[in-house]
Amino acid sequence: MTAPARRWAESGLAHLTGEPGGAPDFSRSRILERADRIAAPLGVDAALLLAGRAGLTGTTRAGRTSVGGSTRLMRCRDTWCVFTLARPSDLDVIGALLETGEPIDDPWQLLADAAADREAAELVERGRLLGMPCAVLNSHGGEPVVSQQLWSARAPRPVDPGLLVVDLSAMWAGPLCGQLLRTLGATVIKVESPDRPDGARYGNADFFEWMNGGKLQFSAPVSSESPVLAALLDAADVVIEASRPRALEQAGLAAATRAPRPGRVWVRITGYGAGQDERDRVAFGDDAAAAGGLVGTGTQGPIFCGDAIADPLTGLEAAHAVLESLGRGGGEVLDVAMAGVAARYAAIPLAPVGSDAAVSAPPVPSIVRHPVKTVDAHWVRMLVDERSGLC
Repeated sequence: MTAPARRWAESGLAHLTGEPGGAPDFSRSRILERADRIAAPLGVDAALLLAGRAGLTGTTRAGRTSVGGSTRLMRCRDTWCVFTLARPSDLDVIGALLETGEPIDDPWQLLADAAADREAAELVERGRLLGMPCAVLNSHGGEPVVSQQLWSARAPRPVDPGLLVVDLSAMWAGPLCGQLLRTLGATVIKVESPDRPDGARYGNADFFEWMNGGKLQFSAPVSSESPVLAALLDAADVVIEASRPRALEQAGLAAATRAPRPGRVWVRITGYGAGQDERDRVAFGDDAAAAGGLVGTGTQGPIFCGDAIADPLTGLEAAHAVLESLGRGGGEVLDVAMAGVAARYAAIPLAPVGSDAAVSAPPVPSIVRHPVKTVDAHWVRMLVDERSGLC
């Protein structure tokens, strides 16, 4: 038995990768070698980050249906594609996608039947125009992290309580990046709009706590009508965002609009990067992973690898990129693409599909219930005033 196979089996990821009722798939076991290297400076267990959500929810492998159930791989006439139907809006546009006005009782079956008669690129392009999370399998090979010097650098600095991180992100990848920085010692303020809170709040409560516990909570509209938030962003050492870029641009809060701050690091997490044709494309962890080619090997085609694996890999890689940027003086915008991260891991050579290693269930993270500490606009103004002379 090889070391990667043993690690894959013990991590819980073998439990999450394979066909339902069939043997676990070990073909992607070597990706943990890189994940472990990236996680080491952050002091965390990569396998726990990748499989821990499934440990909390008790889910398992389902082949070409994602572990969470919202995403499916489907065979088109020429190749495979992936669609996510996680939001009500995704279901609402199925009729428009397939050009039918008939009542839809089983959207997945209808979509699978339509896919079988169409070219993957044609179906996905139509889905993209309708704002759906979808992709052609192995269609994205872009860079995972692209850095741009936007402000002046400063002396390298450590992650400690004096490092102020403002986390505008939601769901998984961005919050994980912020949480990893918090566990290293940074002060992290999680910002949520009162009219659009983090969607993870409506899922597993332990998962939300795992990603966000210990952060300071600040409620503020993410809009041009929030001067306190704008001032907080100007005072931050690290900013994490994971919405489509046009959202902050329309609010007048994008990186390029902020007052210069030497050494600031601004992390923009997107599905497919900052390119003009891709920047506002919707993505979730499972469809982004498939776009990057990070899938397992089934008996009759590709299967999902892990649980929305592009999400935790992206959070991990983003946090690592922040440490590297701080080490070289910062002053940078880091564009982190989920599909690009998946493509980086997909490029790692495949391992044999089978193994006789005993497979463990996904680990269950130890959830520490931190007291919820909310801060208000007055507190933020005082913080900004205190930091106004810090550069």
